[in-house]
Amino acid sequence: MNTFKSFLYLGLAGSIFFGGMVATGCATSNDHAMNGNAMANDTPAFNDLEIAHIAYTAGAIDIRYAHLALALAEDPEVLKFAELMVRDHTAVNKKALALVKKLQITPQDNGMSQQLLKGAVTIRNELSRLHGPAFAKRYAANELGYHKAVNQAVEKTLIPTAQNAELKALLTGALQTFKVHQEHAVVMNEKLQ
Repeated sequence: MNTFKSFLYLGLAGSIFFGGMVATGCATSNDHAMNGNAMANDTPAFNDLEIAHIAYTAGAIDIRYAHLALALAEDPEVLKFAELMVRDHTAVNKKALALVKKLQITPQDNGMSQQLLKGAVTIRNELSRLHGPAFAKRYAANELGYHKAVNQAVEKTLIPTAQNAELKALLTGALQTFKVHQEHAVVMNEKLQ
C-alpha cells in the first residue's frame, strides 16, 4: 500500500469507519480495506515532522477516548482497558515529546492530523451519549477498529517513511505495544458480545 493510501486509511478511519459504525452500529475490517482501496495514490509522502505530529495526535486521541471510558464505563474489562490506554499511550507520547525536544524540532500540523481530530470529535460525542452495556460495546468496537487502522498505518507507512532513525525506532517500539492493545481489544470485544 502506498503512503497516501496508508495515511488516508488512518485519517479517514475515524470518519469513514467510525461514521459507518454510527450509521450501522457496526463495521468490519473489510469496511476498512474497502475504504482504503478506494483512495487515490498520487499524493506525496509526509515528512518526519508531519509523521511525528500524526503519531502524537493518534495517541492523544486514544487517551481522550480512555478518559471518557474511565468517566462513563461500568464494565470492569472496559475500565481496565481504558487504564491501560492512558498509561501506555501517555508513556509513548512522553517519549515522543522527549525526542522532539532532543532533536529541537517542531512537529508539523497537517491535513491528516486534522482529519484524525475531526473524526475523534464525532466519536467522543457519540460515546458521551451512551451508558451501560451500550457504551461498553461501542467503546470496545471503536478501540478495536482504531488500533487496527493505526497499527496498519504505523507498520506500513509511518515506519517505512520515517527518515530519522530515532523516530523510526520510537514508532517501532510503540507498534509492539499497540499490537498488544489490539489483541486486548479483540478479547474485550468477544467478552462484551
